[in-house]
Amino acid sequence: MATTLEKPPVSNALPAEKVKGRQSAMAIPKGGYFPDKVEQGRFGPTYPRTPVNYGFTIIAQVKPGHEENLYEYARTLEKAVAATPDVLDVLKLHTLRWVMFDIKGDTYFMYQGIFDTDFDKYTEDAVNIFSSVGLSTSFENLVGFPTDWKTNPAAFVQFVRDHHCPSFLEYAEYSYVSSKEVKSALAVKNGLAEVLDNMQM
Repeated sequence: MATTLEKPPVSNALPAEKVKGRQSAMAIPKGGYFPDKVEQGRFGPTYPRTPVNYGFTIIAQVKPGHEENLYEYARTLEKAVAATPDVLDVLKLHTLRWVMFDIKGDTYFMYQGIFDTDFDKYTEDAVNIFSSVGLSTSFENLVGFPTDWKTNPAAFVQFVRDHHCPSFLEYAEYSYVSSKEVKSALAVKNGLAEVLDNMQM
């Protein structure tokens, strides 16, 4: 009899069409792929869509003395979104989370994003956005990041792939819903609330 570790990983998560919009969890095999469902992207195998959609967690060492640059970049991005709320729209983001932490005296940066496009497209779109609006990328403060990233998207993608730490469990309270669908639902909700308010006047 095969042991648990010898058994091929099989997902027991219900398919997207059966759980869309409600609770769903997915356990993901070590390495981030289901061996029988690997799809090839432009830069290698693509990570699977999960109940939270697509995403990645990048962990890389910060260049010594560059910590404040990352904090300043966060403030710059905050201002950019305040001035032009849809500046990152092409990325189809749900959330971004940035964290810095120390390991044995070295500072590391964690970039965690959830989005609707696949891994490679998100990275390519990010390069295009930063280049078109004249922004640098926070990744320039990370050890090993390619200096020619603006003209070499493949090198950018490779850096992201090399530093991605795949999750092994993802859960969503409302699964497989795109950011566009969330915003549309909120617009409908707000529209109905306004109609009801007007009816009570």
